[in-house]
Amino acid sequence: MTESESPIQSSAETETLSPSVAYADYKDRTKKAQTPLGRFSARMEFELDDFQLEACAQLQDGKDVLVTAPTGAGKTLIAEFAVELARDEGKRVFYTTPIKALSNQKFNDLMDVHGVENVGLLTGDTSIRRDAPIIVMTTEVLRNMLYNDVAGLSDLGFVVLDEVHYLADRFRGPVWEEVIIHLPDRVQMVSLSATVSNVEEFGAWLSEVRGPTTVVSTSHRPVPLVNHVLVGHRMYDLFTHHDSDRIDPALNHATRTHGGPRSKRERATRARFRRPSRTQVVSSLAEAGMLPAIMFIFSRNACDEAVEQYLSSGFDLNSREEKVIVNAALEKLRDELASEDLGILGFHSFREGLLLGVAAHHAGMIPQFKQLVEELFSQGIIKVVFATETLALGINMPARTVVLEKLVKFNGEAHVSITPGEYTQLTGRAGRRGIDQIGHAVVIWHPSFEVNEIAGLASNRSYALNSAFGPTYNMTANLLSRMSSAEAAKVLETSFAQFQADKAVVGLAKKVRKNEATIAAYEKSMKCDLGDFAEYARLRQAISDTEKQETRTKSKNRQREIVESLTALKIGDVVTLPTKRVEGAAVIIAPMSSRDGGSRLPTVLTEQGKVWHLRPHEVTAPLPAQGRVRVPKKFNHRQAGDRRQLLGILNDAIHEGKVDHEAHWESKPGSPGVSSSVTEMTAQLRAHPCHDCPDREMHARWANRAAKLVKENDSLIARIEGRTTSIALVFERVQDVLRTLGFDPEQSDMLRRIYGERDLLVALTIRAGLWDNLVEPELAAFASCFVFQSRRADTLHSERAPSRDLKVNGDEAVTMWRKLFQLEEQHALSTTQEPDRGLFKPMYRWTEGKNLADSLRGTDIAAGDFVRWAKQSLDLLGQVAEVAEPETAVRIRRTIEAIRRGVVADS
Repeated sequence: MTESESPIQSSAETETLSPSVAYADYKDRTKKAQTPLGRFSARMEFELDDFQLEACAQLQDGKDVLVTAPTGAGKTLIAEFAVELARDEGKRVFYTTPIKALSNQKFNDLMDVHGVENVGLLTGDTSIRRDAPIIVMTTEVLRNMLYNDVAGLSDLGFVVLDEVHYLADRFRGPVWEEVIIHLPDRVQMVSLSATVSNVEEFGAWLSEVRGPTTVVSTSHRPVPLVNHVLVGHRMYDLFTHHDSDRIDPALNHATRTHGGPRSKRERATRARFRRPSRTQVVSSLAEAGMLPAIMFIFSRNACDEAVEQYLSSGFDLNSREEKVIVNAALEKLRDELASEDLGILGFHSFREGLLLGVAAHHAGMIPQFKQLVEELFSQGIIKVVFATETLALGINMPARTVVLEKLVKFNGEAHVSITPGEYTQLTGRAGRRGIDQIGHAVVIWHPSFEVNEIAGLASNRSYALNSAFGPTYNMTANLLSRMSSAEAAKVLETSFAQFQADKAVVGLAKKVRKNEATIAAYEKSMKCDLGDFAEYARLRQAISDTEKQETRTKSKNRQREIVESLTALKIGDVVTLPTKRVEGAAVIIAPMSSRDGGSRLPTVLTEQGKVWHLRPHEVTAPLPAQGRVRVPKKFNHRQAGDRRQLLGILNDAIHEGKVDHEAHWESKPGSPGVSSSVTEMTAQLRAHPCHDCPDREMHARWANRAAKLVKENDSLIARIEGRTTSIALVFERVQDVLRTLGFDPEQSDMLRRIYGERDLLVALTIRAGLWDNLVEPELAAFASCFVFQSRRADTLHSERAPSRDLKVNGDEAVTMWRKLFQLEEQHALSTTQEPDRGLFKPMYRWTEGKNLADSLRGTDIAAGDFVRWAKQSLDLLGQVAEVAEPETAVRIRRTIEAIRRGVVADS
């Protein structure tokens, strides 16, 4: 404790108080200084914020706490105090995190404070000092312990749930709720969350299911955030300085000048507008003194490309002294990696980027690379990191500036706009506490979005936390092993999902009653003296719906034919493009490919000698091959000589009549024509008595309004029914599936120990003996198909199994999946994903002992992805070994040892 923080007041302070009051105040301050919180505060190099003091005081009084605060506000300090309390009381503490990378970081942080011997780590495939008083673990590990090792929790005093807002995650969120529901009441719980708008609702549920829980919430950022927009090469503030919600007029004027679609000339300007290059953005940030920065780019390939672009620019952000530090760190890393793997890992480009002060950070990189990037960035040696959004998930890696290249990302199914919550999470990295006066968030503007969109994201600083909870097969098996079905249903009814559903039903029912009254009024207004206008309106709507459906079907068929025609094109095929921008023939120089979840259309060399990357809106009709020419080996479209040579070959083919300009795409038979039902319904409509009503269109307007509200009400009623019964219904259906497959409670011991999105399918394959006849490389490959998820859907069946037994067993697993899939559809359950054999060959080769380059040869799997999937395969193999036949378990454990080597072990 410093002198200024002493419990004894200065003479200047005591002179203003009476002796009795001063003495009482002195005793109170002395008493507080001798508490755990007082001692903890005294060791801090800074004064604790009010929200930190309040949360720690509640913990000291024996209560659970829920803390919501912006990224970087200092939530983890409260978790550190919980660790101190546990140590003082001689109890154990579990620190849970949602991702392994964050677990590793917390593991190292806590060892630095409490000593190596006092801290353990459990992450499914990793177990270090599992009996230590402080254990860092993923939330899944704690969930598993609550089901299988309750006796081992007898001395547990505290549990920290870091990033608890993860319970909204569609796939992994239910684990958080399972932990909260099943954790013994005697254990104090510290829940740490990003800022959410319904924190009181979440806190009320925690109090109901856990007991008294104090909600401590703050929206204050220790380092204030200033939002900017980069338009071209000029930086503008998003909001005016005196009004944090009013868009800066200068920014509005700049974006109108660049992109406003008010006239033909301005539209042309908009079409020509280009974002500044990534290198130019870095240069602008450097000039403005806004480095170090994280630039979020929602594509792994684009992150790597950004580093390559920077390498070719000639810019250098590092001093000679910083390069010495980088080289030393790289030499240490190089010694840890196999020399033959350096090429496939991209070590040399990685090295060049670090020396210049830039790096990528994404899931496709091996953990060792990412960890070094994090360390060097935190030291200020790396000045710019090009990252995907996974960097925003809890990793302690603050920057002065965060840049968002776009406001749209690919979510695995479609390109969608980022949400205010995601914007808050990403920009939360901006501003280093104790270093920066302010943090900066920069959006790179483009005419494809409005400034108001950015303002909406920046001004909405929180988001609602909604439960993703639902009973899984594993959860159901574990519950039924300990209690009856009725008792288990009551446990599930304590979930946050049910809590939110029950609360929401009141508002939904009120809306239904209001709509019903309005519908009755509309029906009265549409009444027709000539006949039943409701019947007439339904006929009109049926015609409209049928015509729209036919139009959509035709459009889909046309689009499918376009994609099929593009997919069929190969290098050397000659086509005529259906676009005004490119005239004449063109030759394919790069075929259609798939990258980052989307398709990349073919690249062509036109008759005019231009290289053209086709865009979706430019291909409006199927593109048949009209001939074929020979493309020279080692053709490089960036070389003018190569382009001229291929252009000569193309022109010769055209003049020799080898290109058929009349060729056309043959549509497949079976495309629907105009439905006769539309003609029939139109005849019925015209014959209806209401058709001749002079007030027909006025009645129709009321009918349309009524129909719209009826549709809305049907949806609301379905939501009410679904909400009030969803958990119980799903639980019943899950039990039905388990009973149908012979997994009664007394026969479900195996299923209780298998965790994952394909838990029941894995249990089915174990019961069928599919693991028993496989040798080590086959076991590794077989395990991978239950955890692996291809980034491209077309690789599910593309991998040929490297052995006969593996092929047979893989096919049998798919057969089992089909039966399970059908059963799940019959019971209206979420369906299990098909086993994905895209990792068969790499896992087989790696377990045989081949190096990383040989293991990944012929695939498009990134090294970092392979390491991640290998670790998940190890996790599953460990589970299967616990329930498999003894001889199989021995082979599985040998398989685990064979996989855990090189980059997989070092990570």
